[in-house]
Order: sequence, then structure tokens, then C-alpha cells
Amino acid sequence: MPGTRTTTGHFTFADWQERVIGPGEDANPRLAHASVRNTFTGGIEAAGTNCEYTIVYVTAKTGSFSGMELFTGRVEGREGSFAVEERGFFGEDGTVHCTFQVVPGSGSGELTGLTGEGDFTARHGEPSVAYRFAYEVAEESARTELRGSA
Repeated sequence: MPGTRTTTGHFTFADWQERVIGPGEDANPRLAHASVRNTFTGGIEAAGTNCEYTIVYVTAKTGSFSGMELFTGRVEGREGSFAVEERGFFGEDGTVHCTFQVVPGSGSGELTGLTGEGDFTARHGEPSVAYRFAYEVAEESARTELRGSA
């Protein structure tokens, strides 16, 4: 996509509430649910995002997850809201690998038409996590095409 921009920044976990769904705390595999709030800085500015994860623990320390996160704030100065779908896994050392993609049609305000994807790697014990986000806003690419044909 010719109009794709890439931005970076960091986020911190503001809150993490997790509960086992089944079959039990010591069983493997087991299913858990986590409600998380994050604060993003850098290219994405959003305080107190809402995130819901479903987690499968394969062992006591390894597994995979999927979730949805709702952002309200700014992407490089454009104000609005959008949602992302996240998928990832975590290993014995606690390192989390995650990719995320904007939910189609979820952008609002100045982020209407937002598409994009990103990733992060969170290392156990590090309070701040770096992210990368490559995105495009449909209105922006339409304006660029109109200027080019004028």
C-alpha cells in the first residue's frame, strides 16, 4: 500500500485481572480469561485501553492467547477510536510474542477508514513494551490520489 505509514512507541500494563475458566488452577491445558488496561505512548496515544484476552495455558508457563483491544485516543495526532484483534504466544521464559490487526470498519472520528497491523514482544519483568504499527487511513489515500490526478 503506497500510503502506509509506520509508527512506534511503548505501552505499559495499567491493570491485569485474570481468572481461570477451566478445568482448574493446576490442570493443563487450562483456559483463562484476562481483562487488561494498557497505556500507550508514542505514535499511538491512548490511556486506559480496554482489552479482553482468552488464554490457553499448555503448561504452567507456556501457551497462547487471542483478544480484542479498544483504543480511544490518537494515532500520530489523528483523534478517534479503533479496535484491534490480537494473537500471540508465550514461552517458558515469560516472553510474549504478539501480532495485531485493526478490526475492519472499527475506526471512528479522524481514524475512520483506519487499517493496519503491528506487533510487540514483551519480555518478562520489563515495565515498558515497545510496539510497531503500520497503518493507513482510507481518507488520506483518497486525498493523495485526487491531488495526483489534478
